[in-house]
Formats: sequence, structure tokens, C-alpha cells
Amino acid sequence: MDVATTHYPVAHRYTRLDARAVADARLVLCDLDGCLIAQGRPFAETAEFVAACGDRLWIVSNASDSTARAMSRQLAGFGIAVPAARILLAGETMLEHLAHVEGIRRARVFASAALIARAVELGIDPAADAPQAVLLCRDAGVTVETMGPILTQVGQGAPLWVSNEDLSHPGHDTQPVAETGALLAALRAIQPELEWRSLGKPDPMMLTMALTRSGVSAQDAVFVGDNVLTDGAAAAALNMPFVHIQRSIIQ
Repeated sequence: MDVATTHYPVAHRYTRLDARAVADARLVLCDLDGCLIAQGRPFAETAEFVAACGDRLWIVSNASDSTARAMSRQLAGFGIAVPAARILLAGETMLEHLAHVEGIRRARVFASAALIARAVELGIDPAADAPQAVLLCRDAGVTVETMGPILTQVGQGAPLWVSNEDLSHPGHDTQPVAETGALLAALRAIQPELEWRSLGKPDPMMLTMALTRSGVSAQDAVFVGDNVLTDGAAAAALNMPFVHIQRSIIQ
């Protein structure tokens, strides 16, 4: 059974980015890891695709180890121009939600140095002794030694927020690169009844933010992603056309 075409509105399936697939869209929302870049490097066709899309392109990604400003600078270093104002990343988006909507000021943030610095900018203490929330992002510092303390803090009443539920994304060699969802799966293996909240895809919140800020309707946009279970589901929630970039046989 073809999972992508059976459950989600897949416009086309490609093994690489192709500007012809999005030529008629007024707005092109594109995932980052596995689509535009992998392991910190762009794919061979990324610069050409981004240039062809021009101002129509927004990055809407479950990435949770960088900020929009840092990602814009990183891409610029490869000759790829996407301003920070058109980049939405799950980790940073969740921090902003916690600060501005949930009113969180004390947290335990398990994340990269860049996101910990962003938490401080937003007025969140990322290493509070009595946290109001625990935030889990893609963090190489989370190991079997830190999983116990994370679960203890959650067990003491601090709600768990997870940047995204992706298990992996394809690397340049098509092999899977572990994502935040793999850390969540490990925590759930220890505590199967674990509860959490995530604003990353498949939640359509970031897609809705891009539509609102751009003033384009979902029907006039297209979402380009590598994961039908997260990218495809987010697009389906808004009845938005979906282009599946399937670089790896492992999805």
C-alpha cells in the first residue's frame, strides 16, 4: 500500500527538489532537514531550487537545534538567501510560545547552546531548580544518564514540551539521522504513560503562521517535505497540496 498517496494529499513524489513541482504555487513552504540540507550541508540542487522559488519560499521546519537568524546566516554561507523572517523552526517557535503565550519564566531546557541563549533572550531561566516546564529539543547532551532526571522533573509536575516527534531525517548518504523524536521514544520506553505536548509538525501551527504572515491561503500554497507522517499530515490538516521528497527508503 502506498502510505503517502493513500493518507495524504501528495501532489508528486520526487527523489530530489524540483522547482517545476511548485511552479504554480503562490507560496512554497519547505521543510529543512532532509529537503534543503542534511548534516549542516545543502543538497546539490538546493541553491537552484531556492533561487527559482524566490520570495515565495518559506522554511517551515521541525529543526530544534538552531534559530532563524543563525539558520539564515548558515544558508547565506552557502550562497542561499532566505531571510530570518521567512524561517520558522520548531525549537525556537516553541520557546516563543512558552514565553509569550504560556508565560513560562522557569524551565529546564534540554537543547543546543543556541536555543538556550534564545531562551534567555526571551526571559526564560533555562536551568531553573523549580521548573514550570521541561523542554526537550534535539540535544546531543541527552544521554541515558540524563533521562532519569528529565523523567523525575516531569513526574514532579513540570509539563513536558517536545519540539518535534520526528524520529529521523535522511542524510546525504540516505541513511537516517536521529531526531528529537528518537529521544522522546527512549523516554517513553522507560515511562510508557509519559505525556507531552508538541507544536512541531504534524501540528499545523507553523504552517498557519506562515500563511498568516504571508497573506496566502492554504489552497494557493504547497508544502514540500520528506516525512509523510509529519510534513504530510500537517499539510493535510490545512488541505494544502503536498510534495514528498523521498531521498531515503527509510521514512
